[in-house]
Amino acid sequence: MADTFSDLIAAEDVLLFVNAAVTATGQREFRSDAQEQRLSLSFLHEYVRVNYRPLYAATLALDINDHNAALIIEALLRTAADAAEAADKRAEGRLIAARLAMLPPPRVYRLFRALRAARVNNRRTRALMRDWLAARPDPAYDAVKYRAGMKTAARHAHVRLPDDEVGTFLFTSSGHLRYGNAFLEAYRRARYEQAAVYELPFTVAEGFAARHGIPREVFLERIAPRMTRLERLRTQRTGPAAELSGMPLTRLALYALSLGVEERVARRAELTGALRAAARRAAGPYAGTWGRVAAVLDDSYSASGSGEKRRRPLAVALGCHFLLEALATTYTPRWTSGSTDALLVRPWGPTPLGTRILDALEAEPQRLVIVSDGWDNAPPGLAGEVLRVWRTRLDPERRTSVVHLNPVYDADGFDVRRLAPSVPTAGIRDAEDLPALVEVAQFAEGRTGLAELRAYFDRRVELFLRTREEAEA
Repeated sequence: MADTFSDLIAAEDVLLFVNAAVTATGQREFRSDAQEQRLSLSFLHEYVRVNYRPLYAATLALDINDHNAALIIEALLRTAADAAEAADKRAEGRLIAARLAMLPPPRVYRLFRALRAARVNNRRTRALMRDWLAARPDPAYDAVKYRAGMKTAARHAHVRLPDDEVGTFLFTSSGHLRYGNAFLEAYRRARYEQAAVYELPFTVAEGFAARHGIPREVFLERIAPRMTRLERLRTQRTGPAAELSGMPLTRLALYALSLGVEERVARRAELTGALRAAARRAAGPYAGTWGRVAAVLDDSYSASGSGEKRRRPLAVALGCHFLLEALATTYTPRWTSGSTDALLVRPWGPTPLGTRILDALEAEPQRLVIVSDGWDNAPPGLAGEVLRVWRTRLDPERRTSVVHLNPVYDADGFDVRRLAPSVPTAGIRDAEDLPALVEVAQFAEGRTGLAELRAYFDRRVELFLRTREEAEA
């Protein structure tokens, strides 16, 4: 019995960390500042790495956010000597390499700078850095766009660059040399020639445009062909339908919420069509397979997030609304504000979760999904009591599965805030991860031990590595 209890505690510890790794980014939230977030997250990383290192590394195969993926990689490389066996080191190396390939280049270069600042220069670290740099599709492009980061990485890992011109560009200060590579030559010319500015990546060209005093409107019009879809959306209030197609669901929800109510009404068909298309892509083969689904979605004032994560909780709820609509055969949404128009939701008012849960259960769903930060305050505690009575008295046979997805990390509790012990809770950062997180949430009910959790992690690691290897083949 002692072993079983110990396994349950270990499973709870690891799941607590997974929730944090999905939701926490070390930034300010509605109810906690950035310092509290960073301290809480740092403690969790250290605790789980020391006590459950194999599972800590395996978390790289889950749908965690990029911030925590980079922290895990840095921690594993800093403490490479702590890996118990050679097989563990090889497994960690494969996971790190696969996750590095998924991270945005700016994030990877920041990670490399952090490793250099910490004087982490073991053989595995150098090999990973060399392999990642060698796999970059265009070293000259990286040299221009991420010059400081690439220079740091190449020097720290003793990398022999594939192109001598890239090395010259990075490690010499001479500006009079002509380059055969178009990117490098454009960068050299942009110092004194305005036309060359428009041959550079947008983020690099912006600095030169300011130096030359080019009017913003003129610059944006001429640089448009070199901008990515997200750069175009960030720099203009409206975008053609082509810019919205193919966007990830949560990012699209954030964009929709950034628009004023009048613009959302005017572009209702375009925005709703794009959100539903993104939801269908995220649902994939599970579209229409979830039966009767009801959702309680939090659009209370706390869903406004913070200055660093503006409207993020509300965007996750909006994305989940459209995704659940795609997954269900019959769908009943309940917003905490009482709104019936999802496209026009805004963060305001209290959080009457208990009342809305009662409304949702009246539809007799097969699944009830609650998307909220868990701060039930109208009245306080009603949601937990409703769920307790429902589970123990009205539905002990579990005809309705209930899961709570929380987009906000609670620094004080080292976890996402829960509504009731009887309801599984999982952290969520992107709405498109909802189907996988509902699967993870089953482990959070307190009845699953470490063996089952390890088996689940093993399956995810195998799938993750196989998918990455197929993508590279």
